[in-house]
Amino acid sequence: MALVVQSFKISPCFSLNLESKLQPRTSIQCIASRGDSADLLSDSVGVNGVSPVGEKGRSGRASIDVGNGYLRSGVSVREEKKKKDCGQEKLEVYWDDGYGTQTVKDYLELAKEIIEPDGGPPRWFAPVSCAPHLKDSPALFFLPGADGTGLGLTLHHKALGKVFELWCFHIPVRDRTPFEGLIKLVEQTVRMKHASSPNKPIYLLGESFGGCLALAVAARNPKIDLVVILANPATSFGRSQLQPLFPFLEALPGELQFTIPYLLSSVMGEPMKMAMVGIDTELPPTVVLEQLSSNLTALLPLLSGLADIIPKETLMWKLKLLKHGSAYANSRLHAVTAEVLVLASGKDGMLPSENEGGRLARTLRNCKVRYFKNNGHTILLEDNVNLLSIIKRTGKYRRSKKHDFVLDFLPPSGSECKKAIDNNKNYRNFTGPVMFSTMEDGRIVRGIAGVPDEGPVLLVGYHMLMGLELVPLIEEFLRVKKILVRGIAHPTLFSQLVEGGSANEDSFVDLIRLFGGLPVSPSNLFKLLQTKSHVLLYPGGAREALHRKGEEYKLIWPDQPEFVRMAARFGATIVPFGVVGEDDIVQLVLDYDDLMKIPVLNDRIRNENEQAKEMGIALRADKTGEVANQTLYVPGLLPKIPGRLYYLFGKPISTKGKREMLKDREKASELYLRIKSEVENSMAYLLKKREEDPYRSLADRTAYRAFSAPFDQVPTFDLD
Repeated sequence: MALVVQSFKISPCFSLNLESKLQPRTSIQCIASRGDSADLLSDSVGVNGVSPVGEKGRSGRASIDVGNGYLRSGVSVREEKKKKDCGQEKLEVYWDDGYGTQTVKDYLELAKEIIEPDGGPPRWFAPVSCAPHLKDSPALFFLPGADGTGLGLTLHHKALGKVFELWCFHIPVRDRTPFEGLIKLVEQTVRMKHASSPNKPIYLLGESFGGCLALAVAARNPKIDLVVILANPATSFGRSQLQPLFPFLEALPGELQFTIPYLLSSVMGEPMKMAMVGIDTELPPTVVLEQLSSNLTALLPLLSGLADIIPKETLMWKLKLLKHGSAYANSRLHAVTAEVLVLASGKDGMLPSENEGGRLARTLRNCKVRYFKNNGHTILLEDNVNLLSIIKRTGKYRRSKKHDFVLDFLPPSGSECKKAIDNNKNYRNFTGPVMFSTMEDGRIVRGIAGVPDEGPVLLVGYHMLMGLELVPLIEEFLRVKKILVRGIAHPTLFSQLVEGGSANEDSFVDLIRLFGGLPVSPSNLFKLLQTKSHVLLYPGGAREALHRKGEEYKLIWPDQPEFVRMAARFGATIVPFGVVGEDDIVQLVLDYDDLMKIPVLNDRIRNENEQAKEMGIALRADKTGEVANQTLYVPGLLPKIPGRLYYLFGKPISTKGKREMLKDREKASELYLRIKSEVENSMAYLLKKREEDPYRSLADRTAYRAFSAPFDQVPTFDLD
């Protein structure tokens, strides 16, 4: 069914080329608008007759229609839509998200171009730099801040364009559409998209002023499945640090208008973080400083362009819009039913965004906040803020009405893997992990060559105290095999009890999500094996990871084979593994028994775990014995001068062709006991052999690395 919408009679329409990295410079083409209406396909998005479809302009260069008609190049909307939807079926680990290839310089240059042909009302455009998105990708509509260009996502176009159908809202410099008019334009687009894809969520990403606009639309459309992301929303405008400056700006004479961009740039963002975008911090310090100096020098002349993007009369209009929009959105927060994610900067020079994040978390029904203590107002243009990563790590990416930890998962990109490996460098160096695996012929070799590359693979092993073994294990498979091992964890880690709705940007729980962690459940394990994943499973669960004093290297597993029959159903390969070294890393000072003797702490532990039961996330409530005690708490630990972590992956056990175990519980139990025995034997082997390791201590490893080899090549004990 085609939708017909009355078009504005505005000419010319604009074609904007955003491929600044591929062309010497950007260009804008003016093409006459054709007709006053446009037929929009039911699966396309348009507003006021606009169908912003990327096509080839008359110059032959890729372009984007941000006007009120079609670019007439012989490519139909249906053909273009079909072409855009023919993206990859899925992403692989280390996929290229393009983050860091665009900079603030690109934003300023593009902004200078887009404001030149300034006719027409507010409109949508799709960045050409967006690659074909994944099949069934949801739509994301970006609502800009006071600049109105719609280019605030320049640094994120390539990454977001892979997994979203991305559209950006452009408000021309001299446009004076009132706030209610902007609401109607955005609302019309949202409703059209919802009508064409009723089972998909719609994302509204609002930056500063755009945050007020996003909340207003969400409040007016409570029955539409919306995910609202707010970057330093201007709902706190009434408490802005700039309020005393407004009378000064209003009285500023025209000849001093050139000072406005420098005034704005001083409070909008962190210049150093803007200039650091795209610089590899692993380079030598002298090279980093040289590139930083070059970037800062290049940015300064471009800042004068802000006077054209936001001239004085436009600035005063935008301030009135901000005041009205903030009041409008705040008065309707009670009506917002959408999921909301707030990104709040700690060094926002324009708005009290850090405090506003907390206020919105308390006011809105379903709101998460992530704090970025060292970032400024224009957080989306600053270094080390990968928006797609934030969406992924907060569990906000989904393609249907309900988030699916398996089907909606996006594997970590190359930039995300590199950042995580760099951040974990110290832990890796301190613990000196060394890994061994067992080949099909029974030989033990150094490395993980004995673990099959093809899934489904189930890694089943011992859970160290507080999961000390997790980071090196996940990293080794990423680094060596480019395989992401999906860890199944306690559901409480993915609940509000742990995160409380708010966290800093480097939250460990967020990192678990980003690298594939998901709640333990039969359905999640089923889906992982069905999709031929590598799965990390700890039968001992929380009880084993939070063991008592004297229980080091003791398996606390349930009596029944909870996973064997499901592995057999999919013919999965089971790899039992042992790991030792926790007693060389930390000393357990206060365990569960000790903490329960402390009056204040025991009440807290009991209350928190009771809340988990009330929320229906208690594990193994139907079990008896020690394994049934899945109480979560934080034990008292003292760090030691690090020794070394040792891993041994046993000989792979194939369940292919053993579907009889689905019905034969006795055979399933036999295999289960065999796996448990293999894990215990692996740990016994490592505990004995580590005594022969001349580089078990941190001092010996450090001395060796200083003269001979990187961390992963430090020798260890001789294999039998």
